[in-house]
Amino acid sequence: MAEAGRPVPAFEPVQLRSFLAVAQTHSFTQAAARLGVRQSTVSQHLRKLEDAAGRALVHRDTHSVALTPDGEAMIGFARSILAEHERAASYFASERPRGRLRIGMSDDLALTRLPHILRDFRTENPRVDLELTVDQSGTLHRRLENDRLDIFIGKRPRGSGEGKLVKRERLVWVGNPSTRVDLTQPVPLVVYPSPSLSGAAMHEALERAGLGYRSACVCRGVNGLIAAVSAGIGVSCLASSLVPPQLTALGPQHRLPELGQIDLVLLTNPKTQQRPASRALAAAVLSSGPGGLSPSAP
Repeated sequence: MAEAGRPVPAFEPVQLRSFLAVAQTHSFTQAAARLGVRQSTVSQHLRKLEDAAGRALVHRDTHSVALTPDGEAMIGFARSILAEHERAASYFASERPRGRLRIGMSDDLALTRLPHILRDFRTENPRVDLELTVDQSGTLHRRLENDRLDIFIGKRPRGSGEGKLVKRERLVWVGNPSTRVDLTQPVPLVVYPSPSLSGAAMHEALERAGLGYRSACVCRGVNGLIAAVSAGIGVSCLASSLVPPQLTALGPQHRLPELGQIDLVLLTNPKTQQRPASRALAAAVLSSGPGGLSPSAP
């Protein structure tokens, strides 16, 4: 309930989008580039949002941008408000979502909350039929480019600016609790078939470190990878938050090189991205934030 004499704050969607971009990038410059607007526009949106909230949401200095405790709290409110705003806009649009929506999902994301987001989307949009393809990110990228998908959710090639960032993760080496790595011998890898973004990351890291490697096992899906690594056939890599209970993130004692980061993104087909169904699902995934691609509860 608002304080006596103070109106209920009006949080504008455009201001909330600018705030979330700043919260994710910790940079007004990067937030402006992501949104396709001037940096001064992002700053103006943040000032107006802080005026509406009556609280400071970010700490600014010449080197960095950090969220205040109230800014951290605003993240959840902003995502909820934008999600409801998009649902209301979709509901009252002249064309309600309908038809077939072709979705590509990186198979390791089946371990996250993404299936629950798809379930809720289907419940809210009963006239939309889903065609779901679960595969490697590299294969799904090609399907999207060949107009065989409407939306892709998965890994983005390193160095590429494609798509909308949902979550940035550190890649980690994985093994089982008894894994030992003899670096005088080629490192045995459990990999997906080429093209594989995680496989490329392992190869590049080992080559930079001057270490040899071999493909000890090639797996078609994440369940095969988990089984092979659990069996001790070799080591592999996963996003840090997606390491399942059967596997162990390998530490400094294994002396394996750093793998860097991987971006989990949403890409849309330019030919179909303005269709109501595509816009509604993209909004549902993006409004869920990084938590939407976090592991689901057992």
